Amino acid sequence: MINNNEVILKPKKEESLLRFHPWVFSGAIARKPDDLTEGDVVKVFASNGTFLGVGHYQIGSIAVRILSFQDVLIDKSFYVDRLTDAYNLRLKLGLIRADNNSFRLVHGEGDNLPGLIIDIYGKTAVMQAHSIGIHCDKNLIIDALKEVLPQGILENVYYKSEGTLPFKADIDCEDSYVMGGEVVEETALENGLKFHIDWLHGQKTGFFVDQRENRSLLEKYSVGKNVLNMFCYTGGFSVYALRGGAKKVMSVDSSSKAVMLTDDNVRFNFGEESRHESKAKDAFKFLKSIDGDTYDLVILDPPAFAKHRGAINNALQGYKKLNLAAIEKMPKGSLLFTFSCSQVISREQFRLAVFSAAALAGRRVRILHQLSQPADHPINIYHPEGEYLKGLVLYIE
Repeated sequence: MINNNEVILKPKKEESLLRFHPWVFSGAIARKPDDLTEGDVVKVFASNGTFLGVGHYQIGSIAVRILSFQDVLIDKSFYVDRLTDAYNLRLKLGLIRADNNSFRLVHGEGDNLPGLIIDIYGKTAVMQAHSIGIHCDKNLIIDALKEVLPQGILENVYYKSEGTLPFKADIDCEDSYVMGGEVVEETALENGLKFHIDWLHGQKTGFFVDQRENRSLLEKYSVGKNVLNMFCYTGGFSVYALRGGAKKVMSVDSSSKAVMLTDDNVRFNFGEESRHESKAKDAFKFLKSIDGDTYDLVILDPPAFAKHRGAINNALQGYKKLNLAAIEKMPKGSLLFTFSCSQVISREQFRLAVFSAAALAGRRVRILHQLSQPADHPINIYHPEGEYLKGLVLYIE
């Protein structure tokens, strides 16, 4: 007989946990309590009784997300310790400074807190739960957050998990402020540039902080260039290109709302800027409509083409088609910044898709940079699935 909230694995299924991988798959479980409910904290044991870890139980393929490989109590002090480690890392990275107050504080498994995302925008924390256990512990986490962040730094916490919690869990969850919210400045600074952040209605937590370092790199290459920013969303790359001295910047997105947000962010930093133009148009239709020598610096940063393994083949065809459409219209000596944020697409698969596009276009192409997610989106070395953003900077001849 097993004790309450103890999960026993099948023989030889403990090997991944002994290598500190933080997931227990449902097929590895031999026995669990009949009255176990989603979000419960459970202790995981090998078939021989060896303790392996403690984590949150959830119905689904990933049955347990390990919070600690030591036998510890999951309480406020646990979250204080984890959040303190995360905050101290961001201090060491130099992300918390007068000209930068937007960064990712917690990146799930990369910060040893599976299922939790926290992005900081000025004095507002936007929190997302990707597991039922984190949702159940949200008040503990918020109390810990208030203790960890210095006084005066945190005024608002917006809980945005309505779209990230498992659909089948039947959890009653509405996006809302769980702290503050009375007077909120929905803006943030990134490397001295100002951005309106729409965490209420925008994608993810409202802004893609994971492209910060790649935007800075683009800025260095932008001087004197005619820049095309496809899938512009909030216009991050466009704003950096303008500050970098671009001759002209065109921002394109299929969403008119995104284009309006880009225009707002350009005005926020530069006022009425004659070098900037925007269009709400489908990416492939726009690329087909332009002349072949119009833009000598192009950014392709589409949304994820594949969110599960069953979509990989179609996604790779999509990346090939998109990059081909761009490369065919780029003059000799131009630069292409191209990205994939699909976690299930490997770095090698993405590179092969871009290689195929270059070959079909009949162009000579050199890789100048291979890009990834920034340091505030760390990858747990024992959890390679945490690597999702990959990019290439290409020199088109």
